[in-house]
Amino acid sequence: MKIAVIGGTGLIGSQVVRILNAQGHEAVPLSPSSGVDLLSGQGLPGALTGAGVVVNLTNSPTFDDASLAFFQKTMGNLLTAARAAGVGHAVILSIVGTDLVPGLVYYRAKALQEDILRAGPVPYSIVRATQFFEFIDALLSWTADEKTVRLPATLIQPMASADVAQAVADVSMGAPLQGTRDVAGPEVFRLDELGRITLAAQGDPRTVVTDDSAGVFAGAGDALIARDGAVIAKTTYREWLARS
Repeated sequence: MKIAVIGGTGLIGSQVVRILNAQGHEAVPLSPSSGVDLLSGQGLPGALTGAGVVVNLTNSPTFDDASLAFFQKTMGNLLTAARAAGVGHAVILSIVGTDLVPGLVYYRAKALQEDILRAGPVPYSIVRATQFFEFIDALLSWTADEKTVRLPATLIQPMASADVAQAVADVSMGAPLQGTRDVAGPEVFRLDELGRITLAAQGDPRTVVTDDSAGVFAGAGDALIARDGAVIAKTTYREWLARS
């Protein structure tokens, strides 16, 4: 089966393409570098010709109000082209708890993307994942200085990008869910605790200070952890750190 993977050269997309091809599918990575621009629609009709599934892994270049317009435009372009090409299944990657943190503009934008897909003309699946291990360093840097890293005690359940990619690939090879599948890591941490584990593993002497007003996830409650029924990945954070 031909599976078009938009954003197929990124962190998740490149892994999804490898998994699908290893399973005998024709996974085609699509990106602006290959002449396909989801925001303008350029190259999209031809790229989807003959595809049974389209996987959308593109991300907004910003996390501010512009992300709302980005997802509205790109999802509209995708669904129009997918319907015209006779694509039978559209898959997107979203975020666990995206509808529970309205104070974050980017979460509202992802919720909008989901809503557009649900209301669209193409059978669909939504994979919602928790935060990636690969992004933890960036998350810590947002509230760090030379001596301290300030983090809230918000609960977080991160997972390896490889496990995210496997979940997306599994859904892409199956029948449309007409719904959502949540995937999450095997462990729940307090974010400040996760910061201490990370710094210790890296030999970083800075101190983690618990500050429940610090960072974008301050006040997020339990929105970052999975609900009942989620698929739980196997890779633990310490296992991933040991390999990184």
